[in-house]
Formats: sequence, C-alpha cells, structure tokens
Amino acid sequence: MKLKLFDYIVNSPKRLAMPIGINFGISLLNTTALEIVTSAEAQVRAMLAIHEYFNTTFLLTAMDLSVEAECFGSQIKYSESEIPTVVGHIVSNRNEIEKLRIPQVGKKRTQMYLNAVSEVMSLKIDQPILGGIIGPFSLAGRLYGVGKMLELTISDPDTAKLLLEKVSEFILDYAQAYKATGISGLIMAEPVAGLLSPRSMLMFSSSYIKRIIKIVESNDFTIIYHNCGAKLVHLKPIFETGVSICHFGAPMDILTALIASKGKKIISGNLDPASVFLNNDNHVVEQKTLDLLNLSKGYKNFIISSGCDLPINTPLGNVEMFFKTVEVNPEPI
Repeated sequence: MKLKLFDYIVNSPKRLAMPIGINFGISLLNTTALEIVTSAEAQVRAMLAIHEYFNTTFLLTAMDLSVEAECFGSQIKYSESEIPTVVGHIVSNRNEIEKLRIPQVGKKRTQMYLNAVSEVMSLKIDQPILGGIIGPFSLAGRLYGVGKMLELTISDPDTAKLLLEKVSEFILDYAQAYKATGISGLIMAEPVAGLLSPRSMLMFSSSYIKRIIKIVESNDFTIIYHNCGAKLVHLKPIFETGVSICHFGAPMDILTALIASKGKKIISGNLDPASVFLNNDNHVVEQKTLDLLNLSKGYKNFIISSGCDLPINTPLGNVEMFFKTVEVNPEPI
C-alpha cells in the first residue's frame, strides 16, 4: 500500500474505523499477552486474526509503550494477562543523563516489532500497515519518572532538553528502521505530553516531534500523532508538529478539533476504551458509536476509533457492534 495515507483516508468511499491495539484479540488466539509482546510470530498472528475477523481497514501492531525504555535499560514488568509496564527509572540527575547511552535499534524487543511488520509486509496485503512507537516526552518520563520529568521542565529546562535530545535521536533511528520495512506509517504515542501546559508541550514535545517528522515522513510513510490525554488547549502545539493525522482520547472535543483542522488534518478518536468498550454492553457501544458518527457528519477527514488501546478483556461482541454500526452508517461520502 504505497499511497499517501492522508489521501487514502479522505478519498475513501466509506467511513473508516480504526480501533487501537491488538491485545483485545487474544481471545481469538491460543496465546497470551506476554507472547504477543515478546514473539514476532505471535504478534503477526494477532494482527492477522483481528484483520480477518473484523475485516479491518488498517493492520496495527500492539501499543506497547515499554519497548523503547527497555532498550535504554529500564526494568520491565511482564505479565501473562497485561501489557508490559516500566518499573522505576534509570536516570535521576544531569550527570546520569549525560552518561546515558543511546541504544542501537534492533536491541531488546525493537527487533521483534521490526520483524513482525516485515513479516506482514511480505504477505502483500493491500491495506495500510502501521507500527507503533513512543513519543519523546513520554519516553523521557519513563526513563526519569513522569512526575520528576514534569518538574524538571520548570526547575531545569536545559537538563530536560538534554534528555529529550537523546531519546529523540533514538526514536528517529527506530522510526527510520520501521520505514525501511515498507509499512505505511507509525502511531506515535505521546500521552504524557497531555500533562503539560500548551506552552510547555510546544517546547518539550512538539518541537522534537516536528524535527522527527521533517526527517522521516514521505509520501508513503506517515506519522500519526496519538495523545489520549490532550485537550482543546493542546490543539495548537500539536498541529505545530506538522503532523497530518491526529488521534485523540476522550478528553478531546472532536467536533471543535475537526473545525480547527480546516480539512488539512485527519482527526481520529475518541470512544473511551473503558466506559464504552469494556464496561458496557453492545447497545451502549452502538449508541455511542452512532452519536460520534452523527457528530462528525460531513467531515471526510475523520476516522472513528477508540480513544486509546482497547483493554485485553474487551468483549469481542462490543468490538463487532462498533464495526457493524460504522458499516451501516457509511456517511459522509
């Protein structure tokens, strides 16, 4: 699929849907969450199982925000039934940040994800295949501690920028390795930046993402910006990254974001993974999906989606209802 992703979306003859994550499809397979995030073969099986079961437009890797931190040396807590999490932090002052080595892409589980998307690409599927990568401020927060990183932007912005320079270099290398596989793009998850003020977001997140996008994006490779914590006040610094596709969570006012985009950016989101998909029945999923479709009526630059990755134990029937509701309401084409 070598078409520019923006054009692929806005020229679609029907409304597109893109629920985030693949771990919710574990019940389709004889496997565990642990296997999916540690085995390329299991990751591929999960991607294909969800694609075939739901006839999805997009094939996504798992949203795993521990991969890059592990590559830097962070301790990771694994579970058979949950996505991996980062334990503690590995730097706590400027001296340690200065000594922090930028790891080589291909170390730890970065190679597993690269192998997984390469394998899916080899199947010649004529639909967009999207990998996952973390954003710079979110990675810095995992290495330094989220609360401490937020404080550092105020108390010692130069040291914060030093860490952001290092993690951004690694993220760029990882993005370029993904691009070399031939996939359509990456979903860059930058949720921790949603805790920043708009001014700080621009300084400590958007400016670094803008640099990455300028280098790595091309007509056939796109960075999708994901922030499940962003609000309307964050729209301007997010748009200033130069990103063409934005994916938002429940806090975002989707209609206002669509209006602000002026048709120049794809807006996606934002059905809450927990309150809509996980903790409700399919009647509620149907109504919430329909409400969002009606809210975005007439906007060809909208992709309906979950606001973040769907939990592992999300009922498949709820996901089926989501896709069915979108299918029978194909507006705005």
